[in-house]
Formats: sequence, structure tokens, C-alpha cells
Amino acid sequence: MSYNHEIYALIDVNNCYVSCERLFNPKLKDVPVIVLSNNDGCAVARSQEAKDIGIKMGVPLFQIREIVEKYNVQVLSSNYALYAEMSHRFHSILADYVAPGEQEIYSIDECFLKLTAYAQNYDLEAYAQDMRQRILQWIGLPVCVGIGRSKTEAKLANHMAKKAKRFNGVCDLVSMDPKHRDYFSSLIDVSEVWGVGRQHSKKLKSLGVNTVSDLARSNSHQMGKLFSVVVQRTVMELQGISCIEVESSPATKKQIISSRSFGARVTDIQSLSEAMSDYLQNAVKRLREDKSLCGCVIAFAQSNPFDKHRPFYNKSITIGFAEPTDCAAIINRAVMKRINELFQEGIEFKKCGVILTAIEPKSTYIYDLLSDSMQIEKNERLQEALEKVKTKFGDKKLAIGPCKMHGRAWAMSRQNLTQNYFSWEGMLTIK
Repeated sequence: MSYNHEIYALIDVNNCYVSCERLFNPKLKDVPVIVLSNNDGCAVARSQEAKDIGIKMGVPLFQIREIVEKYNVQVLSSNYALYAEMSHRFHSILADYVAPGEQEIYSIDECFLKLTAYAQNYDLEAYAQDMRQRILQWIGLPVCVGIGRSKTEAKLANHMAKKAKRFNGVCDLVSMDPKHRDYFSSLIDVSEVWGVGRQHSKKLKSLGVNTVSDLARSNSHQMGKLFSVVVQRTVMELQGISCIEVESSPATKKQIISSRSFGARVTDIQSLSEAMSDYLQNAVKRLREDKSLCGCVIAFAQSNPFDKHRPFYNKSITIGFAEPTDCAAIINRAVMKRINELFQEGIEFKKCGVILTAIEPKSTYIYDLLSDSMQIEKNERLQEALEKVKTKFGDKKLAIGPCKMHGRAWAMSRQNLTQNYFSWEGMLTIK
């Protein structure tokens, strides 16, 4: 079939965190399951069974204790190492379906594919079903696929594929009869449209735009005047005019933040230094994965802003480097030299972190003629050696500075954490 417009697919893992946990623990199948956020605070992932009994996204655990006990809800802590590995495998499988430059890794569980070039030779719905079957067979994750003439329409199609069983996991709005497309769109609230948001949806509804169908039939130019160019673009996308291209190579980040609340209050400088060093090395890891350098680091520490009995304490330091770097040892040394400026006796620290800024691509940076090239090369070898050890033996085997490997009193609270099935320690055994 010949098309005179672009075609996109959005592939999304169903209840991603829960699906990953169920893959390695079959006892979780067909029972209500929730996965909690950092420090076991709020529900950030829910099985369909958990949704059906009324557990809302983002609700704090303490507010649903009665529901958890009544329905025997299985409560798990976020296992980021497991989810990251499964995400990598998910995106790797999908990369085989398109040419380089036609895949966008949108999030840990979502992926856009540009399918325009494949419409001539493939039945796109069958092509999408093949993706679903391969992902399920190879890595055990259930996914839904939405196909549209734009990325926004593909997002909408994916929403339909998840909500209506009649689509069998794949909704193709490209080949769907326009009357049927308009009918299904009329059943979906306008707040569900990608990029609309809660505030915009309130104003849209006050103007009589209540459903996706209403928005798609509106005047894009007029919507741009009433709202913004973003809403104007959204309307055009719903009308089948592609305005947002696939971003196969994400732009260089402006900053990288690594920060978490502590599992227990921190009152000594040693624990604060350990936590700061750990978060810093996580940030540098992401910096190197992006093949970038940073010219500045901001380190901060703060107490609990919601503690009514103590004054709020919040302090930061900013450190610039003579030359941008991606060496964890250099950045860590600079921060540790000034950690005393952040610490204050009597303060119960709740959170700390680092922000890497002044980021630029490593490939385009030209070092000064007076730079110590031998030292730069030595730092690179050290960093590579550290990464190889961590890759082979895990992150908890080797680190830089005061970072503690075990017995971290300050570490994030994860009382219901499942094992990392991709590590030697977590590997399943058959008895």
C-alpha cells in the first residue's frame, strides 16, 4: 500500500516494572502487585489487578495499607538494575526492525520506530504483531504497539491498543477507516493526549474541547494563538501532519543530576562524604555513557524541608575545572576537598547530590597545547579499568574515594527489593 505521509510506531511495555518482576517470580502472576519509588514511598508501577482494586499511580504506601492487607497486594521495592537490563534488551530487539536512525529510545519502556519505508513491502499490523511475539518469546515482556501518521497519533494508538482487547495489542490508526478513527477518538478524554497535560485540558474543556476527536477537529492555527505552538503542533499531529521527527541521537544534556533522599538521617561528615561520592560516581557514569565532558560540578546537601521542628538547611558549592573532564577521580577529589563547606554539626541531613554542568561532547573538545596529555591518558586508563571491574564483578566491588561498599546506613530504603537476576549473586539456581 502506498502512503503520502509519515508512519510511526510506539512500542510500550505493559506495566514495565511489574512485568520485569513477574518474569523471574511466577508467583506474582494474576495477583495485585505494586512497585514503590525511592525509599519505598509511593506506588510508581501497578499490575492490572492492583489498578482494578483502586490503587492510584503515585499514591503513598501509608495511605493504602488497608487495601494492601485486604487484597494481599504484593509490595516490591524498585529494582533499577533489573529494569535497566531488561530495557536494554527490549530496545535492542526493536533496533533490528528498522534502519539506523529510525529508532528513538523514548524512555525505559517506550520506543518510537519510523516505519514509513516499510509500508510498501509489509503489512504494518502483521509487522507489529511480529515485534510483540518476538519480544515476548525472547525476553518475556508483554508489549502493545500503536501505529500512526505522527508520533502523537502513534501514542494515541498505543493507548487504544492497551485499553481495548479488540485490537489484540496492536492498533493501526493509519489503515483504520477515518470514521472508525474518529469514533474511537471520541471515547478518549482530551487529557490523555501526549503533551496536553492537566492545565491545558482544563482550559480546553472550558472551550468545549472534551475529547481527542474534538481536539483533532479544531483549528490548529487558532489553538496556537489560544495556547502555544506546542498545542498547535499537537493538533496538527492528530490531523496526520507529522511535526516531531524521530530523535535517534539525543542532544547533549545540559546537566546531569544524581541525587537521592537518605534511608536514614545523616549527622556525620563521613556518611555525608560516602553518599556524595556514590552519587557523584553515578553521575560520571552517565556522563561517560553520553561520551561527554563536564566543566563544572555543583554539590549540595540539605535537611528535611518538611520537618516543622527544625529550621531548613540547604547549602551548595560550585567547582569549575580548568579543562572539562569525565574522570571520576578528578571530580571526586575536587568535591571531597570542600565537603566541609557543606557539613554542619547538629544538622540532620535528608538528601545530598551532585549536578554536572557545562557539558559538551567529548569528540569535539580540543585540549589546550599546554595540557598534560600523559596525565589525561593515565586518567582515561584508570577510568576504563574501573569500569571493566564493575562490569565484570558489579558496582559494589570497587569505587573511588570514601564510597562505602556495604553497611551504608544512609542508603536508600528498599525493604522489599528483589535480587538482581543478572548478577552472579542473584543468578537463579535449579535444585
